[in-house]
Amino acid sequence: MARPALLAAALLFGLPAAAQTPLQNLQALQQQQLLNQSAASLAANRPVQAAPSGATVQTLPSLLRSDRITSRPGEVTESEGGPVAMGPLGDGQRAGGATAVFGASLFTREATAVSDAPNPNYVITPGDRVSLRVWGAVEAEALGVVDPSGNLFLPNIGPIRIAGTRAGDLQRVVETEVQKIYTSQVQVYAVLLSTQRIGVFVTGFVRTPGRFGGSAADSVIDFLVRAGGVDAGRGSYREVAIQRGGRTVGNVDLYRFLLEGRLPAVRLQEGDTLVVGRQRAVVGADGAVRNNYLFEVPGLRMTGRELIEYARPLPSATNAIVKGTRGGQPFSRYASLPELANLTLGDQDTVTFITDSPARTVRVMVEGSRIGPSVLVADRDAQLCQVLDHIAVDPVLADTRSVFLLRPSVAQQQRRAIDEALDRLERQLFLAVSPTTGVAAIRASEANLVSSYIQRARRTQPEGRVVVSSAEGICAPIRVEDGDVIVIPERSQTVLVAGEVTAPHAVVWRPEMRLADYVRQAGGFTGRGNEGSIMIRRASGELVLDPQQPPRPGDELIVLPRLDPKAFQIGSDLLGLIYQIAVSTRIFL
Repeated sequence: MARPALLAAALLFGLPAAAQTPLQNLQALQQQQLLNQSAASLAANRPVQAAPSGATVQTLPSLLRSDRITSRPGEVTESEGGPVAMGPLGDGQRAGGATAVFGASLFTREATAVSDAPNPNYVITPGDRVSLRVWGAVEAEALGVVDPSGNLFLPNIGPIRIAGTRAGDLQRVVETEVQKIYTSQVQVYAVLLSTQRIGVFVTGFVRTPGRFGGSAADSVIDFLVRAGGVDAGRGSYREVAIQRGGRTVGNVDLYRFLLEGRLPAVRLQEGDTLVVGRQRAVVGADGAVRNNYLFEVPGLRMTGRELIEYARPLPSATNAIVKGTRGGQPFSRYASLPELANLTLGDQDTVTFITDSPARTVRVMVEGSRIGPSVLVADRDAQLCQVLDHIAVDPVLADTRSVFLLRPSVAQQQRRAIDEALDRLERQLFLAVSPTTGVAAIRASEANLVSSYIQRARRTQPEGRVVVSSAEGICAPIRVEDGDVIVIPERSQTVLVAGEVTAPHAVVWRPEMRLADYVRQAGGFTGRGNEGSIMIRRASGELVLDPQQPPRPGDELIVLPRLDPKAFQIGSDLLGLIYQIAVSTRIFL
């Protein structure tokens, strides 16, 4: 009992005693006695234990022993790290599943217009237009097309071979040839004006087969783009043949370009034909992978090891589900990644990579009146009381009797419950039978009002509060889940009065005041206020409907509205929905 008191005292009185006056020492002694009493009560309740303020890192050695793994029957829950499939960081917009063929993004852009401006790396070929000019000791000028021999004739100098020269090296090559004849006082200017225009046929499994114009500098991909790209459902990205004069002079594997940046060194010529072959076997990968695509197999089958290299599973991926067809019958297989590497995959197989290893730890956030780290990591079967023992607080400021949890899974359950209640209310609203025309008009007016309320109610967000402290402030034996937020409220000296009162606001708590006194302090009931329906919500989230229970500091008093069943045919359901939303969202609609 003495240890928490000493720790709490050390938090507030870490200064040397020599630096305090006798009066300060007396005041410190009185304050320490008060802390001793608070800490003794805190140790008895054991929701939170104080720790030295000098500790900057909270470790939980008793909660993280590696040999503590609890086996439970049934399937693991979502909070325990059940089978999940998630995408990589930085790709939150991608669609789920393997829906696109790997390489299809090559043909999502518009075809570029043919340009007469060659790039410096372009290699000059017969048919290109070149301008040459020489002045000084001799003057000569040539503007023409490179002949089939690869030469351009320059008067007073003769033919100069420039075919096979890079456009960026044309000036230097011409200067070298001219200076072989005229060694001094000669200036040279050479420029490639335009490249040869060619027409190439693109056929096979492309979207728009035909003949397309371009320049000799254009690549195979440029002409495929002009043809609309490879037909993703029928064409092959692994087999694009380049035919010239009835024979194949090259084959293009677009995967080598996508993965390695390599294209065959074949320059297209006038009359060439690109033939896209039929699609080969395709295997899909999705789930916890970086590349969720349909991958085309070079042969008839693919090994799991090849698919792993293409798909690049995330570090969290542990297992895979293989679905396909074998011998005309549906086939399914569940395997670990090492087992998948040795499997043989066939056409139209899909492999879903998942994280199927339950996490051994959970991460818990700490908010409110605390001292120290805001994040704690513990074994996934750790109890709340165990975790609370590792959270340091100042008992003078922290309301340790009102600790509560904010749990995402509970918020989802509350959201579903509210949606189901709203759906029932809508069905009752629109399916009600009206015996007379007058009643029908009244119900139509009610429907408009209630529909507006339903739209507002659907926008509310439940907080997922879980009451974990008893009336005496003792924590419940509940297991923490990953993502839980432990909230330690600060001590308050006010009571919030809200709902159907004239002036909702906070009122200073006094022990002698009753419910009616607080309502009176807030201006009294409104015309819709129900004097018999006052809800008290403790700081811990506990609800009290007994009007004889006095409020505590930090409580909220909510006066519920009075709905006349004669005015609303669905008054009881509407009142219940208002109550449910107020409880789960802390919002009074």
